[in-house]
Amino acid sequence: MHFLSEGEFEPFEVPEFSKEKQQQLIEKITNVVWPNELEKDYGWTLGAPSWAVKSLVKEWQTFEWEESRVEMAQWHHYRMKIEGLLIHYVHERSSNPHAVPIVLLHGWPSTFYEFHKIINPLRDGLHGNQAFHVIAPSLPGFGFSDAPTEKGYGVAKMASTINALMVNLGYDKYMYHGGDWGGIIGKWIATRHNDHCKAYHTNLPMVLPPMPTPRNLIFYPFKVLKFFSSLVLGFDNVYGVGKTILGGATFANAERNRDCGYRSIQGTKPYTLAYGLSDSPVGLLGWMLEKYHDWTFHPAERQDTEALPETIAPKEFLTQVSLYWLTNTMSSSIRIYYECLHQNEMIKVVLPRVKIPVAVCAFAHDISRMPKDWLETSTDLQQYNEMISGGHFPALEEPEMLIEDLQQFGRRIKQQNKHF
Repeated sequence: MHFLSEGEFEPFEVPEFSKEKQQQLIEKITNVVWPNELEKDYGWTLGAPSWAVKSLVKEWQTFEWEESRVEMAQWHHYRMKIEGLLIHYVHERSSNPHAVPIVLLHGWPSTFYEFHKIINPLRDGLHGNQAFHVIAPSLPGFGFSDAPTEKGYGVAKMASTINALMVNLGYDKYMYHGGDWGGIIGKWIATRHNDHCKAYHTNLPMVLPPMPTPRNLIFYPFKVLKFFSSLVLGFDNVYGVGKTILGGATFANAERNRDCGYRSIQGTKPYTLAYGLSDSPVGLLGWMLEKYHDWTFHPAERQDTEALPETIAPKEFLTQVSLYWLTNTMSSSIRIYYECLHQNEMIKVVLPRVKIPVAVCAFAHDISRMPKDWLETSTDLQQYNEMISGGHFPALEEPEMLIEDLQQFGRRIKQQNKHF
């Protein structure tokens, strides 16, 4: 057996389900103890309703992992040793000599598979537009990456790992895209590793409003005044309806944000939650489904009556769920919430101004949206686009929109730096 040294990598094959694991899954999802519910249907206000979970459990019973495995096997997979952990990643080099290196980083509850619709188009320069060398890692403790065995793997440590991956691959300069934790980790990389990360693209910006700092008072006095006016008149009245959605403003206070209960328990007692999510595939599916329903775009008339939006096929969702189940990584993936909360990292993410070029794509039903004013005072904002649909998982929901946005920004960055 060959043991990798720090920075070395080896090919990786997407595994098959063992017969034992497959049989265990089928047994568990065909002999379910369903929870007690109220007689009246209250939609999704109490969480994922059983009718929605049951419909997807039924599909899971005939789900073919092999089809998803074959799709994933089309790409080049590797694992690299970084600080003692084997970090999994997809690495698809473009044949285009003008390709820009880009790392695509997922969040929770997601995996590298979130990008399965955009890897090839970005690599190949869809429609003759900007091409990329595409790197799509699995975060430590997610999917096919090793899980940390000790405390400390919060945002800063994750950011250091992803930056080391890119540098070890020979990409001294690279572009970055991420949402959810991928966006948060990306903000850290954009401000602390910008000797290598030269452009930051996200659908989940984490910035301060226009506070009365000396810089803002000199360059953006009207934006500062506008912000303080919004505190009196309301965000919607000053910035426009729906332009300001601060879904992550409180990390674990359910009295202020009724949608942050999952963050509260994952950030404080992840071990206790992990028993149910690790032993019950139905519990795992239900926990994930709530987010894939609530954080995605649904037409108003179907908001309460469909489990998944039309833009995400059940097979795509079940592939994500199966990745967590196959690798038993739900318990390790949720610990990033604990690490971030206990290291007080969120304020450290939000505070610094991003000095490298930034692009933000604001999708209609993402969990957080910030006014363009805020982005302009806190970043070197060079591209901002508002989307009429889509939500928290744009690579799954609206891949064409995301591809076009990334290509537009990539082309801009390439024009600014011919040696990128």
